[in-house]
Amino acid sequence: MPTDHNLPPAHPFDDDKLREECGVFGVVGVTNAASFVALGLHALQHRGQEAGGIVTHDSERGFSQARKMGLVRDNFTSEDMIASLPGPIGIGHVRYSTSGNKGQTNIRDVQPFFGEFSMGGAAIAHNGNITNAVALRRELIERGSIFQSTSDSECIIHLMARSMGRKIPDRMEEALRKVEGAFSIVAMTRTKLIGCRDPLGVRPLVLGKIGDGWALSSETCALDIIGAEFVREIEPGEMVVINEHGVESHFPFRPRKSRFCIFEHVYFSRPDSILGGRSVYETREAIGRELAKEAPVDADLVCPVPDSGTPAAIGFSLESGIPYAMGIIRNNYMGRTFIEPTEQIRNMGVRLKLNVNRALIKGKRVILVDDSVVRGTTSVKIREMILDAGAKEVHFRIASPPTAWPCFYGVDTPEREKLLAANMSEDEMCAHLGVDSLRFITLDGLYRAVGEKSGRNAAAPQYCDACFSGQYPVAPADMIEQGFRPAAE
Repeated sequence: MPTDHNLPPAHPFDDDKLREECGVFGVVGVTNAASFVALGLHALQHRGQEAGGIVTHDSERGFSQARKMGLVRDNFTSEDMIASLPGPIGIGHVRYSTSGNKGQTNIRDVQPFFGEFSMGGAAIAHNGNITNAVALRRELIERGSIFQSTSDSECIIHLMARSMGRKIPDRMEEALRKVEGAFSIVAMTRTKLIGCRDPLGVRPLVLGKIGDGWALSSETCALDIIGAEFVREIEPGEMVVINEHGVESHFPFRPRKSRFCIFEHVYFSRPDSILGGRSVYETREAIGRELAKEAPVDADLVCPVPDSGTPAAIGFSLESGIPYAMGIIRNNYMGRTFIEPTEQIRNMGVRLKLNVNRALIKGKRVILVDDSVVRGTTSVKIREMILDAGAKEVHFRIASPPTAWPCFYGVDTPEREKLLAANMSEDEMCAHLGVDSLRFITLDGLYRAVGEKSGRNAAAPQYCDACFSGQYPVAPADMIEQGFRPAAE
């Protein structure tokens, strides 16, 4: 659905970061599934902080559901809440809205979505973004569907309702064949846990084993928190149906070459997760090493912009031999409603989140390593803070290529005209930010850091890197209808 990027952010620091889309989690064959789902969602909180929901099923009480605004820890940790969600099977979702009324999440938009079908109820939680949702929604409404939310994900429920499939997994297959874009889905019936990834595998989804039960999760870190064993990743284009008899695997879509989101390696996934058999932390450290090779600079300290720049800064330090230091300290306890956002408080901006370690910075030539530059507003304020603390020089090194194109696959990005790299060259950005030097890792360098020794294959890219290249593996049909033109065109 159309995204409104003009709404005010929760905090000035967050306005200049790409925000992750959503996180999904599910279990089957365990006692008190809701408690496992709540723990899994807590581990996936970085993927969405606006709202969360859990659906479970119990043979005596049937389906139970709870959807709440805010953090998992504030809503799904009480004994009464867990007791209200009984059963051995459950799924959950944490949300940051990238479609619908972004920034104005209504409880009706909170997933999982639930529907009653002729063969029984089903719930679905979706991570990603449907790029033809506007057209689908228009068609469904014309045929009599009544939508309860503004979310693109609800289209899947309505498509399932119109299917003539005899079983819910069959209806889901038919529905997803009409969907374009990126989706990693965790769904459930009364007895079955279902997981599915889009044919390109843009968003992650993994399978775990816990005792006699099974788990599906956006990331492996959520398996760790419940003591589950990581079994494997769900393959691109694969659907798994899990019940007491085990795991059935299907491939209902036309095979396509995988185009996993490369920014999951750079920023989105937690550093203690495993992606494609590789530690996210080690990959980010490798990105820092590659950046040090490509963009060396004579300086006294390497400092991360916390927390996402930390592994890359360590890699940069190890490769360059320049000492690593925590020159900036982040306040992790700054909430959305910490203080009334008066003009004076807004002018403090980033200082409410970050503070400079003055004793380390004064008189030093400082390399600041960050994961990305989006609008550039935060980078300007951080440079001011470093210089105010007495730094002699400030050099920015960025652990991703210039973000010059919006993402339409489940990540919140500003419109293209608001992206700094879409409007300025690297030298112009350096002058705009007012730093002594600015360098981004190259796209080839990023590919090498994630394990592609020969770099990026321009003819057949190994990942989705549309936010850097403008080459979209799935045409963003709704946005093209509204006049957007990708780089390839």
